[in-house]
Amino acid sequence: MEGRNCGLLICKLCMRYGCDTEQGEYTEKVLHSALFYPRIAGSNSPRPCPAPRIICLGADLSMEESPQQTQPGPGESSTPSVPDGGLHTLRTWARDLFFSVIVSFFIILFVYQPVKVEGGSMEPGLEDQERIFINKLVYRMENIERGDIIVFRYPSDTRKSFIKRVIGLPGDRIRISLGHVSINGHDLPEPYVPSDYQDARSYPEVVVPENSYYVLGDHRSMSNDSRAFGPVTRGYIYGKAVFGYWPVEKLGILR
Repeated sequence: MEGRNCGLLICKLCMRYGCDTEQGEYTEKVLHSALFYPRIAGSNSPRPCPAPRIICLGADLSMEESPQQTQPGPGESSTPSVPDGGLHTLRTWARDLFFSVIVSFFIILFVYQPVKVEGGSMEPGLEDQERIFINKLVYRMENIERGDIIVFRYPSDTRKSFIKRVIGLPGDRIRISLGHVSINGHDLPEPYVPSDYQDARSYPEVVVPENSYYVLGDHRSMSNDSRAFGPVTRGYIYGKAVFGYWPVEKLGILR
């Protein structure tokens, strides 16, 4: 009877935690069988009540487990590692500086280059010691146009660079009479050449060769240009003057 009472008590506990009536009855029978029949088959001496197995059929039991906190290992610190703020900032600056140098090097090497104007042959547009940017990539994508201010290597000494304005394109017939330029029989308007900078000399007509350009300085009375050394071949031209940045009062796009 002790075993039976023990089994009934456990069955009631099982029914209390989620088993329905039908399943509860079945569980009670299983418990009775496990606890009662061993006493009939054995001796009359009472046996110790074995640890019962609770079989709960179809029970939907849910248990909430309290979150377990992971304990740090023997060699681990309980405080989360935080990167040093100053070192992290220094690394960020160093990275940004590195990429800035790379981008600047690429721009200077392949696109824009700062140059200094020496001499007054392009006055009044460009003055002596003025700083400008030249675009070294533009003529890889587009043609040289009349009126462009170009930078090229001096044909008689390629160690020197000149800056002049394009007047004649390949195939043009250039004639200068008393300082006035005509192209293919038509006078060329030149608002960038004030009358005080004109040259009253005349020159014979010149036909610009293929792949060459006729260049003049804006200060005609003191410029060494195609009137002296002839048209400039395309291979000597390496940039277009696009922007002036110093002095500040002359900051802007060059025309």
